[in-house]
Amino acid sequence: MELGRPLSTVTPTLDGDILAILATVDSSFTTGQLHRMLTRHSVEGIRKVLKRLAEQGIVRSNKVGQAVAYRLNRDHLAAEHIIGLARIKETLLARIEERLESWAVPPVYAAVFGSAATDSMTVESDLDVLLVRPDHVEDGEWAEQVDRLVAEVTLWTGNDVRPLEFALHEVASRGRDEPVLRDVLDRGLTVAGTRAWLVKQLRKKD
Repeated sequence: MELGRPLSTVTPTLDGDILAILATVDSSFTTGQLHRMLTRHSVEGIRKVLKRLAEQGIVRSNKVGQAVAYRLNRDHLAAEHIIGLARIKETLLARIEERLESWAVPPVYAAVFGSAATDSMTVESDLDVLLVRPDHVEDGEWAEQVDRLVAEVTLWTGNDVRPLEFALHEVASRGRDEPVLRDVLDRGLTVAGTRAWLVKQLRKKD
């Protein structure tokens, strides 16, 4: 799965990229505005796709001065499914949050990071998940939870999941010296605990 191009799961084309934008925000866009967001595609290519989508009824068009603006027809029978695909990243994060909340021994903190967080993920990318475990936990019980999460998220996305684990005392004592934790702080997507907690840990001194 490419989380940055959610509709590529079913249509790896310009059609999917345009629909993802229109489905995410309930606003109108001109061809020029869409081109500024989809720079690898030509204006003419975008215009042709919009015309085809308008003919299908999934997109509505209206004149705005000298330009034509387009928006998703949210009354169309296909709209709810397109919106669901466009929000697939939100759905994934919510599912991971729910799973972590259900754990017998929940993590102190967890976040999705790497390409999944920066929308540069491809079908070959691993999905990186940081897990900070409590200091006093049975290794077997914790490992079973992690293995189950890895298997589930792989089924949900089709991507291999790579968990990165730290014990609480490791983050507290030397977290500020771990570049990956700095990356999580800067660009990670929190799915358990709070970002404020991580900020506090990375500011600690020996």
